[in-house]
Amino acid sequence: MARRVGIKDVAQEAGVSLTTVSHALNDSLNGRVNAETRERIKEIARRMNYHPNRLARGLRTNSSGMIGLLTEEIATTPHAGRIILGAQEAASRHNLTLAIINSALQADADERRNDVLALLDRHVDGIIYATVYHDTVTPPEELGSVPAVLIGATDRTGRVSSVVPDERQGAADAVRHLIAAGHRRIAFLPSLVDVPATRGRLLGYEDAIREAGLEVDPALQSPGEPEARGGYAATIDLLDRGGDPTAIFAYNDRMAMGVYRALAERRRRIPQDVSVIGFDDQAPIAGSLFPGLTTVALPHYEMGAWAVETLTTLLNDDGAHAESVRMPCRTVERESIAAPRKPRARATSSRA
Repeated sequence: MARRVGIKDVAQEAGVSLTTVSHALNDSLNGRVNAETRERIKEIARRMNYHPNRLARGLRTNSSGMIGLLTEEIATTPHAGRIILGAQEAASRHNLTLAIINSALQADADERRNDVLALLDRHVDGIIYATVYHDTVTPPEELGSVPAVLIGATDRTGRVSSVVPDERQGAADAVRHLIAAGHRRIAFLPSLVDVPATRGRLLGYEDAIREAGLEVDPALQSPGEPEARGGYAATIDLLDRGGDPTAIFAYNDRMAMGVYRALAERRRRIPQDVSVIGFDDQAPIAGSLFPGLTTVALPHYEMGAWAVETLTTLLNDDGAHAESVRMPCRTVERESIAAPRKPRARATSSRA
């Protein structure tokens, strides 16, 4: 078997000391290695296929080079892949390994504690805790043993850094998109489930309506279960009550599926008769509907990457303070929005 290339081999090839190689490869900011020498050493290390010995480095630095990602059943949801991908790619940039534990959504305090301890038993340097619902939580006490970051929730104690999507901004931008297309009678189908996303999206809808100089009309709101059947029932209810909107903003893409069905049954075409916009940009729903659903994307990838970057800062800076961030949600344009149709002029008659 070929002998593993060690740091001594790199030092010998470069004609420098072991300490110089170590500083160059770890980008130590102490001014001892100039930029030209640092790049030359890195090039030699790449050419020789040198990889640092993680075990030896861990023993020296008391670091495992591993961070834990504890999820609340999001690993089985459509959104989780983007969070994990964002975290994984950011971890790779920092030469860190990601260890994932999928926790039960209805887990009690003891189960949560055991999940955290399972990661601590693997000597992770820090932990990212991702939740399904965007809420205020009290993290397990054991999470304070290492630097930690929350995704999708904020820490009630204010000690743990967190990132959540800006639901209110995303919803407001969705409605602004409809207003820019010329719509004024814009219905909203809120969720019946009382979670922060429900409240944030309703506030965003109302913000944009008032911003445009319009009145928030209760007749244009029809709440429903946040699934396709809920969107269908809410749309039928809206139309039966004479809401007569030119555009419908659904709480999420699953509800938007029901909107499509209800409008088809009532012979309303999308977007010629009624424009539709959703929220979540959930694969494969939004892109598979016909016409393609314009929707708002939750920043799952960005939140995963932010969590790792923030955790890395906490690991390298003992004086870093906890921060709470709301990450913007972007609108993804497809084909479900058009300008509202002008009402037909009534025919007039005259007597000879």
